[in-house]
Amino acid sequence: MLWLVIVILAYFLLAISAMGDEYLLNGKPNPKNYSFYVGSLGVLILLLIPFVGFTMPSPILLIIGLLAGVIFLIANFFYFTALEKFDLSRVAPAMGAFLPISTFLIIFFLEGSSITSFWQITAFLLLVLGSVLITIKAGKSFSFKGLLIAGFAAFLFSMSFVLSKHLYSQMPFWSALMIMRVGSLLIAMWFIFTKEVRDELFHKKPTFQKKSGLVFVGNQIAGASAYILQSWAVALVPLAFLPFINALEGIKYVFILLFVPILAKFIPQLCQEKNTTKSIIQKAISIIIICVGLFLIATK
Repeated sequence: MLWLVIVILAYFLLAISAMGDEYLLNGKPNPKNYSFYVGSLGVLILLLIPFVGFTMPSPILLIIGLLAGVIFLIANFFYFTALEKFDLSRVAPAMGAFLPISTFLIIFFLEGSSITSFWQITAFLLLVLGSVLITIKAGKSFSFKGLLIAGFAAFLFSMSFVLSKHLYSQMPFWSALMIMRVGSLLIAMWFIFTKEVRDELFHKKPTFQKKSGLVFVGNQIAGASAYILQSWAVALVPLAFLPFINALEGIKYVFILLFVPILAKFIPQLCQEKNTTKSIIQKAISIIIICVGLFLIATK
């Protein structure tokens, strides 16, 4: 169950990254600009080649790796677009439901492998339920367009997960990770041809000024570390358990709930929701459901 410990640590860092995204995207920077920076900075992983080496894959695996990276960044673009148009309390429940289910279905139809035991299915459903419940807020409706964007982003993330799992099973971990980041860079470079990114780079003041620029860099370090850990978990976990990595998304929001009281002074938008008795009970029930799901994974 090493993969489970790694996933929990990854979601700890993703909680930090998510709050950084909320802070940075609150000013409504263009998702194309944000995706460009994310994809460009990700290629810095190539600096590790002298330390971990690099194995050139076969042409087919190279295409799969580049495609996984391309799809991953496109998925991020749609996710950032959803965050720009709708607040996190609307996007998170949709992603929490769509992502693990789409990963489950893709594996089932393409690979013919899936979780089958009663306790595995129970744990999976509890984790999905907990992830959705912990992010739902009363009175927050979600438009069809918002669901469509979030659903499409979730589907792309799932495709990237499945492709990366195939790659990790066929070649060394670090080499596979580097190839995928190069794939993301290819899409990031495409964004240069858009007016928004050209203006960002050559004409206007940068989106991330002194203060927010430091937050962005720190946020990317946390996000990159989480991505590496999550990728490591993908490499370790059996194919049938891949949807669990997505279903464990609720752990990220448990960490966010713990961080909010500390960071609300610096990021006020994180604490806009009033903690009514109903919301406190809802969060408590969500955490209990997630903990039960975790217990079943670890023991069954």
